[in-house]
Amino acid sequence: MKHRFESHETQKSGLASRNLTISVAGFLVVVVLFWVGTSVVSSRTDSREAQILKDAINRGMVRCYALEGAYPESLRYLKEHYGLTYDEEHFFIDYQALGSNMIPDVTVIDRRDKK
Repeated sequence: MKHRFESHETQKSGLASRNLTISVAGFLVVVVLFWVGTSVVSSRTDSREAQILKDAINRGMVRCYALEGAYPESLRYLKEHYGLTYDEEHFFIDYQALGSNMIPDVTVIDRRDKK
């Protein structure tokens, strides 16, 4: 009879360790899915933020042209006269004025992009 109980205890121990392994594996799967999900959302947010900034610059240029009859000669002019603000540490803006009657070429680069 003694062997019968030892065998039963061994089965309980094996079942407990299997349950622990399944629990840990399930937890790790949830953590990895959460991390992947937040990375995807963060990436989409960064690209959307850059697009919103480019749209704001375009609206400022068009407003300047409508009110003054010429496009702004520099990004600084948009900042000083039309209230354009943005985080200069996170975004680089290449602003190329092509003439007073031609809309400037604007490129917004997110400096936070991961390589």
